[in-house]
Amino acid sequence: MSLLQQDSTEVDDAARGESLTRGTSHVVWAAILATVVVSIAIAIYVIAGQKPPVATGEIVAVWAHPQHTETSGIDANGMPMPKEVVDQVMVFTQVKLHNQTDHPLFLSNVLTNVTINDDIHHSYAANKADYDRIFIAYPDIPVPHLKPISPLDTTIDPGQTVEGTFVSAFMMTKQQWDARKKLDYTFSFRYQPNLVLAPKVTITEQ
Repeated sequence: MSLLQQDSTEVDDAARGESLTRGTSHVVWAAILATVVVSIAIAIYVIAGQKPPVATGEIVAVWAHPQHTETSGIDANGMPMPKEVVDQVMVFTQVKLHNQTDHPLFLSNVLTNVTINDDIHHSYAANKADYDRIFIAYPDIPVPHLKPISPLDTTIDPGQTVEGTFVSAFMMTKQQWDARKKLDYTFSFRYQPNLVLAPKVTITEQ
């Protein structure tokens, strides 16, 4: 056989290989394109299905007032009695809450959360009456007496923003408070998801 003659079998095999390679390349690109299209479709579906939160908010200011109290050790009749020592930290918080829905929101609970050594301590906000009583019981407390906001007494109309101050108390020493790792708040609305806010402002120690 001449050296210039080619085996037709080899030629056919080469042609089939080239054709197979081109076909495989088309399949790969088609698979990549299909994956991209599906990913975009899923992203659009997820984004379209997400609803904005019913409420947004901002922690405007926080004042912490540690208080150490010791009884005199004498009762009302002048008789000696064991002394009682009470350590607590009152946390006053000014907040803005905004209703993003087309229906009223009813504030049902406000929870202040303090994390110390991986343990979370919770304290419910006092109602308006108890908030005002603190300033009567402690007239020299170095915290501004602002307009209160409290659960079960606050309704936020559609598109409205309300602002007010509440107080929570923790039975702990100042040293424990200073060792906290985290402070945030949980605002609960009737029949709606909770709103969790963390302060981005400096906490004022009073």
